[in-house]
Amino acid sequence: MKEVDVMGVRVEMPTNNPIVLLRERDGERHVPIWIGAPEATAIAYAQQGVTPPRPLTHDLLIDVLAGLGHGLTEVHITKMEEQVFYAELVIDGSTRISSRSSDAIALALRSQVPILVDERVLDEVGVVVPVEEEDEVERFREFLDQVSAEDFEAPPGEGDSRGV
Repeated sequence: MKEVDVMGVRVEMPTNNPIVLLRERDGERHVPIWIGAPEATAIAYAQQGVTPPRPLTHDLLIDVLAGLGHGLTEVHITKMEEQVFYAELVIDGSTRISSRSSDAIALALRSQVPILVDERVLDEVGVVVPVEEEDEVERFREFLDQVSAEDFEAPPGEGDSRGV
């Protein structure tokens, strides 16, 4: 397992599908994960430090764990099958609970815990960004600085049904 950082979320053109981009902490590989609009909003809110007046679902789960005397210690992106990423929440360092990768990332950001990606996933889908393309990554970061979570909200009745 290798630790990754969340570079941010963006909308991929021309499909208008949101993606979250992970980057290997001690390496050069990037992992793009296509996610739904609500999950993109949840991740963007967490990255921007937005605190809603009432807990959203991810905030509620963290509060429930804490209320029961437990805590999220890390999340693992464990595999990818048929273009779907799978993840696990690691509770109290040992209990593992299956999760969608987008939910796991949103929870990790809220809890400020590490996100680890299985080496096989990095080998399969990781994209090395050459030095000359680092400018593109910087432009992506600039884009993320200018985008708001509302940019990822889907109109009522729409959403991602792929379960990623």
